[in-house]
This record gives sequence, C-alpha cells and structure tokens, in this order.
Amino acid sequence: MVSVIITTYNRRNFLKDAVKSVLNQDYHNKEIIVIDDGSTDRSYEIVRDLPVRYIYQPNKGISSARNTGITISKGEYIAFLDVDDRWLKGKLSTQIEAMSKTGYLISYTDEIWLRNGKRINQKARHRKYSGYIFERCLPLCIISPSSVLIKREVFSHIGFFDESLPVCEDYDMWLRISSRYPILFIDKPLIIKNGGHEDQLSKKYEVMDRFRIKSLVKILDSNIMDIEMREKTIEELKIKCQIVAKGAIKRGKIDEAKAFLELANLKG
Repeated sequence: MVSVIITTYNRRNFLKDAVKSVLNQDYHNKEIIVIDDGSTDRSYEIVRDLPVRYIYQPNKGISSARNTGITISKGEYIAFLDVDDRWLKGKLSTQIEAMSKTGYLISYTDEIWLRNGKRINQKARHRKYSGYIFERCLPLCIISPSSVLIKREVFSHIGFFDESLPVCEDYDMWLRISSRYPILFIDKPLIIKNGGHEDQLSKKYEVMDRFRIKSLVKILDSNIMDIEMREKTIEELKIKCQIVAKGAIKRGKIDEAKAFLELANLKG
C-alpha cells in the first residue's frame, strides 16, 4: 500500500484538485491523508465528502505536517503531495513498477512547471539524475517532494523531516537520503508544479542558502560520509557561506558576514 500525504495550510482553492489527482491514479492500493497545518480558511469543507483521512493540527510548519503524516500512515511506501501541485495519471503505477524491477527504495520523476498558470522551462541546474547523486544534490534541491515515492524503511534509517527548518527541509532530507541510498530518476513528467503564489515559503524567507548551510553543517557533523563526499560538502559550504556573507555585507550586517566566513574556515 502507498500512503499519500497531502499537506496544506490555507490553500483551500488548491486542495480539491490535489486530492482528485491522487484519486484519479490507476494504482488503487493507497490511502490519502490530508494534514491541515492550522488552516483558517475552512479547508475541511473541501474534503468533507472525499475518501480521505483528514487531520487538523495547530500550525507548526510543513516539516511537522509531513512528519505527522508519516507517523500515522500505514503504507509500505510513502508519497508526498504539496497542495498546490498535482499528479498526472500513471504516476504511482509507473514508480511502483520501476522500483519493483530495479530494487531502488526511493524514486522521483520529472516535472511540468507552471508559474502564474503559464508553463516555464526548467533551467540546466535543475537537471535530474539517477544513482548515487549526493554531489548533484549539494548546490540546490533537484528533487520535488511531490514527485518522490519512498519505502517506509528509509525513514527508519534516516529519520524524519527537520522541524527546526522553516524552509529547505526537503533539501536537508534529500542530502541525508542521497548520502546513504541510490535514487532512481524516472524521466517522465508525472507531476505539475504550480508556482508564483505570493504566500510561497520561498518568498517569505530571504537568503535561502542560510538554511542550506545549516543542513550542510549538520551532515558534516554527523560523520557519515566518506572522504570524497566530505570534501565536496565542505567545498559547497564555502561557496554558500561566501554568497551569504557577500549579501550580508551589502545589507550592512558586517558581524553576520564575519560569522559565515568564519564558519567556512572552521569546517574547511
């Protein structure tokens, strides 16, 4: 069974389409869990008559919502769907078949990107890969949470999403997973990612690399990587610290800039 975890927070207008995109899958052995992370827009009305398990919790952030979903889910596989995204038909069956044939414990798919309703092209830096892709995951998040399918046992080994991260929690998770497991990329666009909303988390928080730096430091301190992976991680940490420090200097935050530069030197 696949447990599909849909997280939402005041996205009532997207919720029904998200749920329907899961209901329309040709893979039937699934449960749909909607975790409402403290919505005040009466989102519950949208799913009241739909075959989903609806859980409301006080607003704690997307990591907490996903973790709640994982904890209460029953499936052998876990899938996530951000409420403003949609799955295309055949997503689950394609991934289940590919993972069964290859033995991979995690897979992700290609995507169609929409911004304000218009299709846009992915940039070269968002190119996706299969196998041991840790190095490819260091610069930025190339895996969309809405595209992944993960065997439950992976979370028993890796742990859950880091609730101290308000954003880039997916970057943190994929670093931890890709440092230990090979990941299968399915080169088919099987999800639609909707962007351009004013309330997106990526717009709410400035200097996203600050949070990626925290993840890089955390995985360096875990001492789980081989020498080559560690060297690549330190190299990426230095790049990000320099970028954030340069931005801090422009904003007149000299002490902040010094702290990031010192961090890069300390870990190097």
